[in-house]
Amino acid sequence: MQTILVVDDKANVRTLLREYLTEQGYRVVTAENGRVALFTARQENPDLILLDIMMPEMDGYTFMRTFRQEADAPIILLTAKLEETDKVLGLELGADDYVTKPFGMRELTARVRAVLRRTARSDTPADLLQVADVALDKNGRRVTVAGVDVQLTPSEFDLLAVLMTSPGRAFSRLELLENLQGIALEGAEKTINVHVRNLRTKIEPDPANPRYVETVFGVGYRFCTD
Repeated sequence: MQTILVVDDKANVRTLLREYLTEQGYRVVTAENGRVALFTARQENPDLILLDIMMPEMDGYTFMRTFRQEADAPIILLTAKLEETDKVLGLELGADDYVTKPFGMRELTARVRAVLRRTARSDTPADLLQVADVALDKNGRRVTVAGVDVQLTPSEFDLLAVLMTSPGRAFSRLELLENLQGIALEGAEKTINVHVRNLRTKIEPDPANPRYVETVFGVGYRFCTD
């Protein structure tokens, strides 16, 4: 049974999500702020985290800065803040997706299932991908560049896997989002752009002049074969 950690300072939200997700077949643990969530995550090793941003003691941003140094479990933000800069900051800190409050339970469940489904993928026809000096092991969830291990978030890993599966092919942002989420929802361009920017900072010798993940203007992105 997969474990979901729900982090929100409002008791009624934690209760609602715990009861609903439990009915959907998940094991659910909760925390009322980022500080408690760090302790809980270390004890429970959750498969996915639903994370509120605005909380006392330790907010969601601070939690992610610390948690991402320790683990790579996927994170979906639960945010009441509508500014694009807030959503982008969350993605830059390692969130995999976000849902804006108030949200419908069906939408939330669809996103949870999509993220868990793609992070659990294995035994695909091409488990080991090698393009230029970038190597990706799907089963081991491991990436190396010139023999050096690179730590990626689940979304960054899956984005790179999609691009490396068909090197030289230009993928639209919508195609990439569908491969990551299994569903095409709001914020496609912004979400993919942030994930690509984060990925480049980790695998490119010079992120400002990318060698591997190239922008195809008017289309999206492709993995270079040169």
